[in-house]
Amino acid sequence: MGRLVAIVGRPNVGKSTLFNRLTQTRSAIVDDTAGTTRDRQYGKVDWCGQEFSIVDTGGWVVNSEDIFEEEINKQVQIAIEEADVILFVVDSTTGVTDLDDHVASILRRSRKPVIVVANKEDVGNARFNIPEFYSLGLGDPFEVSSANGSGTGELLDEIVKDMPEPKEEDSPEDDVPKFAIVGRPNAGKSSLINAFIGEERHIVTDIAGTTRDSIYHRYDKFGFDFYLVDTAGIRKKQKVNEDIEYYSVIRSIRAIEASDVCILMIDATRGIEAQDANIFSLVQRNKKGLVVCVNKWDIAEDRSLEAQKRFEQAIRGKFAPFTDFPVIFTSAVTKQRIYKVLETAISVYKNRRRIIPTSQLNTYMLEQIALTPPPSNKGKFVKIKYVTMLKESVIPTFVFFCNLPQWVKEPYRRFLENKIRERWDFHGTPVSIFMRDKS
Repeated sequence: MGRLVAIVGRPNVGKSTLFNRLTQTRSAIVDDTAGTTRDRQYGKVDWCGQEFSIVDTGGWVVNSEDIFEEEINKQVQIAIEEADVILFVVDSTTGVTDLDDHVASILRRSRKPVIVVANKEDVGNARFNIPEFYSLGLGDPFEVSSANGSGTGELLDEIVKDMPEPKEEDSPEDDVPKFAIVGRPNAGKSSLINAFIGEERHIVTDIAGTTRDSIYHRYDKFGFDFYLVDTAGIRKKQKVNEDIEYYSVIRSIRAIEASDVCILMIDATRGIEAQDANIFSLVQRNKKGLVVCVNKWDIAEDRSLEAQKRFEQAIRGKFAPFTDFPVIFTSAVTKQRIYKVLETAISVYKNRRRIIPTSQLNTYMLEQIALTPPPSNKGKFVKIKYVTMLKESVIPTFVFFCNLPQWVKEPYRRFLENKIRERWDFHGTPVSIFMRDKS
């Protein structure tokens, strides 16, 4: 198994840029604003056949009144405790600062292997400041530029030189289901993931926009094995003012695109809003499986069975015409029915991959079509002769062969879809219907 490497340091020294450089991704948001990175962001690095995990952390600060800074420091401490090797990133353009000394003292007490990374060595006369970093008492500094990649090869050589031989994994990670937790800001997405994994992996506050990156977490407990993805809250475009939040929303959208099933969080205390429908439409356009999770049900004003039924009816009415999806009423704080969410997401994922034998499909569907044939159009009658299911499609996709495919309109397509859903379990997953010419 590869080791876990943590990237730590004060704000704006280039930690996230280094993370992106080493992972060869753009997973971590990079901005000049201090405090951009908040949650721990994990990635994989493959260097000369050696693979290891790496974690980006927020910038360490002290004596700050910002509510997020205390939480960020907690996340950094957790990353230091988890890591096998620590990359202490410092800024060559400024030399050693008091905050660098403070972080260095914490790292010395951790008794973990520490590599000092003197970043931005390519800026002006920055490399003349590098000897100052010997005063930190953490060994020779490595001169790098995370922006253009210079020196990162030598840094990676130092990280992997004592690593054991990598072990071959039995199955590729691409086969592991990915469940994205999506919704409006402050709907309880991070709280739900924290409840699942049993640790405060994600910062939780009452301030909308706390989560900025899309965070992947492997969940392999109780017979489950999948990725949970916490995403930034998606709010209306006119309310997105910061550049950072804009990129966070883009990453949330990309997380939806990369997922198999989306768990849409709705705040029970606020009801269904237009933005919930917009996020639902985004999930639908990307043809993802769906589980609707009504969170904070423990503090809703009316928690009666009748109120629950009214709420569910309102959700399905708002999201029509697609209504064949599960709705679960939960509380991330009390953990009420949260594991039912996981079980249901797994069920939706299996439905999404379900294959119906062609013989069964034709026996049932041709009988239903004979009972309710397509409406005639201008004296012409549509005759559906054969139906099959595509095996390699991303979602369940059915192709009906007929003499006049152009005359089969949307209402009849929905009729065919409803008949398929009545006979086979495709609960929670979209279904595609195509008509093809076969005269």
